[in-house]
Amino acid sequence: MQRLQRARPSPNVARILSVLEGNAGTILLIGIWWGVTALQLINPVLLPSPVDTFLALWEGIFQGDLVRDFGLTLYRSLYAFVIATILGIPIGILLGANERLYRSFEFLIDFFRSTPATAMFPLFLVVFGIGDFSKVAVAAFAGGLVIFFNVAYGVMNTRKTRIMAAKVMGTPRWRIFFDVIFFETLPQTFIGLRTAISLTLVVIIVAEMFIGSTNGMGQRVIDEQQVFDMPGMYASIIATGIMGYGLNQLFLLTENKFIHWKGK
Repeated sequence: MQRLQRARPSPNVARILSVLEGNAGTILLIGIWWGVTALQLINPVLLPSPVDTFLALWEGIFQGDLVRDFGLTLYRSLYAFVIATILGIPIGILLGANERLYRSFEFLIDFFRSTPATAMFPLFLVVFGIGDFSKVAVAAFAGGLVIFFNVAYGVMNTRKTRIMAAKVMGTPRWRIFFDVIFFETLPQTFIGLRTAISLTLVVIIVAEMFIGSTNGMGQRVIDEQQVFDMPGMYASIIATGIMGYGLNQLFLLTENKFIHWKGK
């Protein structure tokens, strides 16, 4: 009896099916969005159709100044992230490596960790004035705290057996730090970096909305909302989401490439 073999799809069909499967949630959301607008379950003035929104996104990219605002927000976010990284990693290592020093600053650490970064806007405005750097500074503050917590946590939870084994073998302290503690801390550090880049973007967007800004994606969303340009507003929100997703994926790919020993 001849065994029936199941027909395999061609490589192109298999690739298309793989893409559809990987984006099923997005396709479902757009389908629901289209259905709601087609049936006018929500006022079309408040919720434009996906077609109108993506047309507005296309026009903003190729005929408007969306690319300029996108670039300014990205620049401010990366600027804040770099400052947060430069400050957060060394401080996290210093306090994480010395438990007594960490305990002496524990109240301040818990206090600032419990304080929303957006509540610090007035303080940063007083110190740095109305301008780009006040937005960057408050975002760097928020991102730096996240990086610091994760680095300090990673240092304090370094596997003691590996440190003791290195000491028994007579390894110098500086070699123990670079060859054991540093690499053991990297996975937790990257978690902090990936969280911080998303947080700095969020704080920058909010700062652009409410701290005297004339450009950027946050101000763009507010301006379009005030003139009831709903397709443009949703297009700007989508562009901002793409920015955040892209930054997160970039750090995730970097982490998977360079921290291949994670969890081992």
